[in-house]
Amino acid sequence: MALPQPSAHASPSAPPGGAGVVVEDLSKRYGDVEAVRGISFDARPGEVFGLLGHNGAGKTTTIRMLTGRTPPSGGSATVGGHDIVADREAARGLLNLVFEDQNLYERLSGRDNLKLFADLYGAPAGRTDELLERVGIAGAAGRKVKTYSTGMKQRLVLARGLINDPQVLFLDEPTRGLDPMSARNLRSIVRDLSDQGTTIVLTTHDMVEADELCHRVAFLSEGRIIALDTPQELKLHVGGRTGASRSARVLLDDRTVHTVVLDDPEQDERLSAWLREGRVLTVHSDEPSLADVFVALAGRSLDEDESTRTEAAS
Repeated sequence: MALPQPSAHASPSAPPGGAGVVVEDLSKRYGDVEAVRGISFDARPGEVFGLLGHNGAGKTTTIRMLTGRTPPSGGSATVGGHDIVADREAARGLLNLVFEDQNLYERLSGRDNLKLFADLYGAPAGRTDELLERVGIAGAAGRKVKTYSTGMKQRLVLARGLINDPQVLFLDEPTRGLDPMSARNLRSIVRDLSDQGTTIVLTTHDMVEADELCHRVAFLSEGRIIALDTPQELKLHVGGRTGASRSARVLLDDRTVHTVVLDDPEQDERLSAWLREGRVLTVHSDEPSLADVFVALAGRSLDEDESTRTEAAS
């Protein structure tokens, strides 16, 4: 199944304003392997833009090109208005990247880890303590990082990614391996950054996270964007095809579950009667999840790795 793609420059729910990232027909080839095959999208100030796909779909390659770590084979891209090839250093000065890997100096304190990067970036005095407070680990700033929990380390990595106050922040699987509370806290910080105008490009295997955080998402498959829209529009599109979004599951006070077809007068009256009697405990629309949409488009879930391609190669 293929979705009609709206323009990469048009989204009803994305924040207004000029683009923080603009990608036009970007491609990357490694020998005979075409890892990224002419993708186009933009991400605006204050927008959380999701890049979703299997391992080997081209997500990491795209991030590497946009952050100046590998040159594109074709096409173009700008970050903050600066071309990632012709004006690479200016572009890199406006961005930062948070990897999934927590490559921290374990024997140093959290504050010393952050101060090291503050010095490298020439950050103003007080930036270190400001960020430690912002990510919620100021109380542990003097402790060695080896004593930190996984969630605390990831917050420190995020603080490091903010040390230069980037206009564009790339987050590569930021909550993988975190406990639910740590993941929730990190997502809250991401929302705050978005509210303050930071452009965020997010890669994740967690479709619930993408649905919760992203203004728009692009599904990548074999180096191509196969769909690009808001999570809600993607779910409505697939739901409209299957008819699932026109039904609801109703839990009554006797703990029985009933499926009600919406817009059916007889069943509408049945639901109204239950509501008047005060018997309804919960009502859930039976629309597809973002994961369902991905499976419908890509043919398999994100849990299934591609055997012929690897993320390291792409």
